[in-house]
Amino acid sequence: MNDNTKTIENALVSYLPQGNKDTETIIKAMEYSLMAGGKRIRPMLAIAFAKLCGGTAEAVMPFACAVEMIHTYSLIHDDLPCMDNDDLRRGKPTNHKVYGEAAALLAGDALLTLAFDVIAGEEAIKLNSAEKCIKAASVLAKCAGADGMIGGQIIDLESENKKTAAERIEIMDRKKTGALINAACQMGCISAGADRIQCQAAEEYAYRIGLAFQIVDDILDVTSDTQTLGKPVGSDNENQKSTYVSLLGIEECRKKAAELTQSAIEALQVFDGDTGELENFAVYLRDRKH
Repeated sequence: MNDNTKTIENALVSYLPQGNKDTETIIKAMEYSLMAGGKRIRPMLAIAFAKLCGGTAEAVMPFACAVEMIHTYSLIHDDLPCMDNDDLRRGKPTNHKVYGEAAALLAGDALLTLAFDVIAGEEAIKLNSAEKCIKAASVLAKCAGADGMIGGQIIDLESENKKTAAERIEIMDRKKTGALINAACQMGCISAGADRIQCQAAEEYAYRIGLAFQIVDDILDVTSDTQTLGKPVGSDNENQKSTYVSLLGIEECRKKAAELTQSAIEALQVFDGDTGELENFAVYLRDRKH
C-alpha cells in the first residue's frame, strides 16, 4: 500500500488552490499541515478497497485526497489551545505555532471546504459519476460530522478530568477515529461500485482497525517518546483523561488490539480478490511504534 504514497502526495498538492498575494498566508498554512507527512492511512485505505472491488487508484484519488484533507483539518483544530493545546505534530511545530491561532483555524476550515470541492469537482465526476460523487460526499459529511468525528471530539473534551467507563471511550473512538477510517473504506467501495455485502464488510474492517489503532495510540502515549511519535507523549495523563491503558492496563490493551485486528482480517473473507494488502495493513497498525 505504501507504493501509492508518492502518488497521493502529488495529488494532494495538485488540489491546493493557486492563490495570489491576498490569500498567500492561508494557502501556505493549508499546505504546511497537509504536506507535513503522516501515514496517509485513510487515502491508502480508499485506494485499497477501490482496487479490491474492481476499481482503480486513479478514479478514487479525488475521494482519497478529500478524506485526507478532512483528517488534516481535524488535526489542526485538535492542536489549538482551546482543544488539546499541543505544540508539536508529526515532528514539526503545530500550525497555530507557525501561523497563529486565527490563521490555523481558517486553514482547517479551508481544508474542510476544499475536500467537498474536490469530491464534487469536474475531475471526480469524470472519473466516477455524479451519482457516485454525491454518495461519497454524503458518506464523508456524515462520518466527519456531529454523529461521527466531531461527535467523538466533543465526547473527548467532555471526558477531561473525569473517570470515564471503557464503554464510553469505545463509543468516543468509534466516532472520533473509526468514522473517518470508515469513510475512506466506504468511498473506495463507492468508487468501484461495490455491492451492499462488500460495503458492510468494509465497514466492519474499518471500525475494528480504527479501534485497534486508538488502543495502540493509548499504549504509545505511555510507552513511547516525543521524538519517536513526532508529537507530545503523556498528554492523556496531563489532561486527566481515562484511556484504555488507565482502565485495562497495557497487556490487556495489547490483547484487545490483537483480537480486533484478527476480527478485521476475518471481515475481509467476503471479497473474492486478494486481501493480502489489507490484512498486512491491519497487522502493521497493530504493531506500529509511532
